[in-house]
Amino acid sequence: MLLILLGVLVLHLIILVLLFVSTAANAWTVGGTSSQDLWYSCLTINGGYHCKPASNEDWIQAVQALMVLSVLFCFFSLIAFLYQLFRLVKGGRFFFTAVFQILASLFVMCGAIIYTVMVPDGGAGTSFGYAYVLAWVAFPLSLISGLIYIILRKRE
Repeated sequence: MLLILLGVLVLHLIILVLLFVSTAANAWTVGGTSSQDLWYSCLTINGGYHCKPASNEDWIQAVQALMVLSVLFCFFSLIAFLYQLFRLVKGGRFFFTAVFQILASLFVMCGAIIYTVMVPDGGAGTSFGYAYVLAWVAFPLSLISGLIYIILRKRE
């Protein structure tokens, strides 16, 4: 049982790191000399790196909010898991933790879908970057983690 709890905790920490990196990294869309993330649009000109804030369009602000919410809910579910680990009665399930983790997965999924649909076409040579991929990797992992929390029972 201890190994299962440790494995779930490690999976949760990995998901939290993936969500944090995908939210903060400057590589949601990359091209030859440009890169875009949720916060900045950067361009490399003559060896200099010039960044300007992301547009104020509603869709990018929605993606920003959803990604921040996913990080926060994942963090809150980690705190809830640690609290329930020591306070939950024997035989109890980690429902509160599961709800927060599943909400985090839904937030990251919605944010990535909105970004996929709404990102402007940057032309030839532009593709999605590693931060975008990390967000999509974090989605199924956090959903699976939430389902594991639903099934998991506390034993002594």
